[in-house]
Amino acid sequence: MAESKSEPEDKGVAAVSRALSLLAAFRKDDYSLTLTELSIRVGLYKSTASRLIDTLVREGYLYRISDGSYQLGAKPLQLGAIFQRQMRTAEYVPPFLHRIVEALGESASFYIPQNEGRLCLHRVSASNQVIVDSVREGDWLPLEGGATGTILLAFRGEPGKEMDDVRVQLWAATFGGAHPEMAAVAVPVFGAQQVLLGALSVSGPRYRLEARGAASMWPTLMRAARELTALLGGDTAAFDARLAAV
Repeated sequence: MAESKSEPEDKGVAAVSRALSLLAAFRKDDYSLTLTELSIRVGLYKSTASRLIDTLVREGYLYRISDGSYQLGAKPLQLGAIFQRQMRTAEYVPPFLHRIVEALGESASFYIPQNEGRLCLHRVSASNQVIVDSVREGDWLPLEGGATGTILLAFRGEPGKEMDDVRVQLWAATFGGAHPEMAAVAVPVFGAQQVLLGALSVSGPRYRLEARGAASMWPTLMRAARELTALLGGDTAAFDARLAAV
């Protein structure tokens, strides 16, 4: 009896998985996709894809336009708006900061832009933290002079070659920027529609970070930023391309 019950359950799970794969088949540059294009992208027979698409259209997840092709419907946008309202960085960010501290042995922070400056929203201090690196959660700092400030400036569109370089490489480092004895490396974190949410950073005494070099630290930070961006609804393509070259 258990077997006969599990079979339709398994089929139901498979149908849900296939329907979700049809939604995930859309890419950011797609205006619309035909039934043939959708079935090819997800590896389904056209008859199977057609049945699932009809259901997705009825439920508002897909929309059939005049030429017979399909676009994403309003339902995913509604769910995305709910996700954005429910999103709490306190649930997502601290575990990544702990991982960074464990991997690099230096303090890790997450800053957000606020009032033409940067606010330390989350922080995990390393056991070997020095007195001059005593930033606390809730501290407000100017944008100029630090790696996180450089990231926030660059990805809000600040002009200049230095900012162009940061936008290309997706990381910034400062040695003695905010404090002559301190150094930091930072990377951006994005949300839905590639909106800049903030910057992840690792900071410590200048002599320690100079000895290690920024090149040994930014990949760890960027992998964390990539995962966090994915969790928060952002596109990870830029991170993927950058990390592929490491």
